[in-house]
Amino acid sequence: MKPAAVAEIRVEREGALALVTLSNPARLNAMTRGMWLQLRAAFEALNADAQLRCVLIRGEGGAFCAGGDISEYPGFRFEEAQLAHFHENEVWGALQAVLDCPVPVVAQIEGACMGAGLEISSCCDIRLAGSACRFGAPIAKLGFPMAPREAALVRAAIGDVLARDMLFCAGVHSAQRLYDAGFVLRVLPDGDVAGEALASAQRILELAPLAARANKRSFATLQAAHVPPELLAGAYAYANVAEHREGVAAFLEKRKPDF
Repeated sequence: MKPAAVAEIRVEREGALALVTLSNPARLNAMTRGMWLQLRAAFEALNADAQLRCVLIRGEGGAFCAGGDISEYPGFRFEEAQLAHFHENEVWGALQAVLDCPVPVVAQIEGACMGAGLEISSCCDIRLAGSACRFGAPIAKLGFPMAPREAALVRAAIGDVLARDMLFCAGVHSAQRLYDAGFVLRVLPDGDVAGEALASAQRILELAPLAARANKRSFATLQAAHVPPELLAGAYAYANVAEHREGVAAFLEKRKPDF
């Protein structure tokens, strides 16, 4: 019997380039809680490496990331303190570590880029996407909102109009639409994305590393999204409401939710 694939974050080094792979192939690389913790640890280690000059983030097997691993949700989402810890510590801790990366981060986006995938790619500096990619955060179907810090991050990256459509209407958009919005640098034939992402990383490696780090500091300061404390207060009080439970249950039971 073939062993079950492990959900994990893999880090490989090719000199001054780090290759970070989101791997949960059975679920289109959906992020488990363990993967969020691993992603944070991976970037915290990379961020301390003075020899690092570029990071490339990609997904395993032709998908970037289909969102969060919803099979885990019943175990923690319906209790407010656990839900707050998940978003504020596990998820945001990982996203902040990616945002804190002192060198350019290239996103190789293929296939699904939904929810968690949209958030991770929003932390990147250069985003290349395949023509078949689809982007969205249809969590309204699951009965819950995007956490405040995550919403601020995504809105700053993709723009107000698309963010509102994704969150209010569960809108899912093409790579071309995200290119038109300025989120994606280039839309490529699906088979060319990996090669072009690596080529972009190689171009960065050939240029002045101190200049790249200085530019990252400037952009980080200019683009920092401030979330007022009052927005965070009570942000997870919906944990045990009926529509939250119904949305998650309907997804797991493969039926339409009844809100």
